[in-house]
Amino acid sequence: MKKSRLRILYVVPAWPHGKSFGKRLRLLHLGRALRELGEVSWVIACDDHDGQTEERTRREFNVAYSVSTEQVAARGFRDRLKWWLDPTFQDPSGSVAKECDRANLVQSLGNFDLIWVHSVRTANMFELWRWPHSVLDIDDIPSTYELRVFGNGDRLVDRLKAGARVVTWRRREKFLRQRFTVLGVCSEADRQYLGGGNHIHVIPNGFERPQAEPKRKPVTPPRLGFIGLFSYAPNLEGVRWFMKKCWPKIKKEIPNVRLRLIGKDSSGPLRPAQPDVDGLGWIADPAEEIASWSGMIVPIRLGSGTRVKVAEAFSRKCPLISTSFGARGYDLANGKELLLADTPEAFTRACICMIKNPQEAAAIAQRAWLRFVQDWTWDAVAPRVWDTAEHCLRLKYANGFADRKSVQRLRDGDL
Repeated sequence: MKKSRLRILYVVPAWPHGKSFGKRLRLLHLGRALRELGEVSWVIACDDHDGQTEERTRREFNVAYSVSTEQVAARGFRDRLKWWLDPTFQDPSGSVAKECDRANLVQSLGNFDLIWVHSVRTANMFELWRWPHSVLDIDDIPSTYELRVFGNGDRLVDRLKAGARVVTWRRREKFLRQRFTVLGVCSEADRQYLGGGNHIHVIPNGFERPQAEPKRKPVTPPRLGFIGLFSYAPNLEGVRWFMKKCWPKIKKEIPNVRLRLIGKDSSGPLRPAQPDVDGLGWIADPAEEIASWSGMIVPIRLGSGTRVKVAEAFSRKCPLISTSFGARGYDLANGKELLLADTPEAFTRACICMIKNPQEAAAIAQRAWLRFVQDWTWDAVAPRVWDTAEHCLRLKYANGFADRKSVQRLRDGDL
């Protein structure tokens, strides 16, 4: 008799083999981890891709179908009022899946043993309240983003609006347990923020381990570097804060230092206009470039979740200078795996220290590398994915959604 394996529907908001940034890397590697459990069918709700991206994705994964989206008309007064007052009102955040694709997904849910959905926004695109036998992977908790704007926004009006949105999103987030069977978050801090409990699993962000241990080759003149999607508001705000508050003082101390920017849109009009700043754009393999840096900066003050760029710096043995918020969720010690600094003065001193004390910088990078190998390779993260999926399945069978007797037998294909 032919064995049947676990059937998993994986609903995501981006093509995993597009130009990489944190979200796409998480989608890609969690998808690979789920593939170890069973047969994974991808539903990709994203119109932004090219033929090469689609071909690479379909070559590696089974894409059940891609979902076309359409823009949502501007909310009228009634809908705006519902958004603020009704925590069950689903916010599509600007776009929804077309009606035929929404119907297709709903009709197919019963064909799968497990539904894995990335982000609240993706779930809301399908206007489906209750997702049966499901895991919601939340890499960004909406209210935490607004909370950072409330605390660090430049304008009082923006901070007040963000404060009101914090309250509204917090009410919505209390309903996630009703909508999904199990939740996954990026850090223990996020798990506690959502109230804790065994239905919330921590699935850290990670990065792919290099085939060989990296070797640093800092160059002269020295370089500091930043990597990330430059049009993403927290990245752009962080770099602008650094350029305004820290860069002039660093230049005064080390006149020939250069700042190197890697990532989509970093070579465009958003790049700082100073002549000692190099916008390199997106680089498929930035290993050689990052090896030349004296340090990577993560001057992030806004956003939510955890930043993949932290794990990437560790994976490349690049000394890291970060705000406390930029390194949030990684359980790191200042002076051990990185230098933490939250004021412009402290961030400036940390950057200068990494450049002027290369032996200390190398020792910090080595300790970070050892932590990376232990905790933040995607191989190290995969068992967290499996535990989360199997917990969801145990709850499903206990509640009578199916007549299977053993999650392990289903995973092994013995049913």
